[in-house]
Amino acid sequence: MIGVNTWVWASPLRDAQARGLLGHVADLGFDAVELPLEQPGDLTAAGARAALADTGLTPCVVGAMAPGRDLVEADAATVRSTQDYLKACVDLAEGIGAAAVCGPFYAATGRVWRMSPQQRQDAYAQWREHLAPVLEHAASAGVRIGIEPLNRYETSLVNTVDQALDGLGELLDGPLGAHVGLALDTYHLNIEERSSADAVRRAGDHLVHVQVCGNDRGAPGGDQTDWPAVLGALTDVGYTGPLAIESFTADNDTIATAASIWRPLAPTQDDLAADGLAFLRRLTQGEHHA
Repeated sequence: MIGVNTWVWASPLRDAQARGLLGHVADLGFDAVELPLEQPGDLTAAGARAALADTGLTPCVVGAMAPGRDLVEADAATVRSTQDYLKACVDLAEGIGAAAVCGPFYAATGRVWRMSPQQRQDAYAQWREHLAPVLEHAASAGVRIGIEPLNRYETSLVNTVDQALDGLGELLDGPLGAHVGLALDTYHLNIEERSSADAVRRAGDHLVHVQVCGNDRGAPGGDQTDWPAVLGALTDVGYTGPLAIESFTADNDTIATAASIWRPLAPTQDDLAADGLAFLRRLTQGEHHA
């Protein structure tokens, strides 16, 4: 199953444009779509359901950790508002039948600070404590949370699969473990992991969702990523979810700045999506196996 994030074309995604944009995604030939909820109310379950019903696309909800959204080293009001936002993402997922909500749900994207080993473990303990109510909400909704490690320029807290597994700790093995795992993005793996394929294998059955793009944030294919190795690792761990292209339009100030998109990554955004889709179809059909 191959999907794409609507951030390729628009940010934020709102009800008014959802039907047209999701129709376009389906017309391009995608099977699935990532629906970002940047602010509660931007996209409603009713609006998204109507758009999805017209297309047959399989949905996943992704969140955005904007400035001020933090579960660690933050005051109580910030933690509560972040939890409320993440619960709103879960509610949207439940309302549209999405199996997962994915994103870097620990600290605001772009927030970095130095930590000693003990300070890191203390931050991870805070993270587990403050994430637990969100997981309880997800469990009641039948939704799984996928935690995304980010590269070192976007966070200093969770950069690798090993750090994510360490940070989540007992949450993975406890009663809420069935509702939390990892969401991996090949862009971040390319920067932070010695082997993207080995990182996928370490995630193992904790893998919830996979985002893909070229190493330059453009279309997957024709870039430096060892795609056959990544696909082989996904097969090894039994991953059956979508491969979702996540890239961004440079025409939106907020998202382009957050993702450091300073130049076009393809002649058009449609080219980025269509080229990536064509490559992934060939890849998954075996033409690019090593």
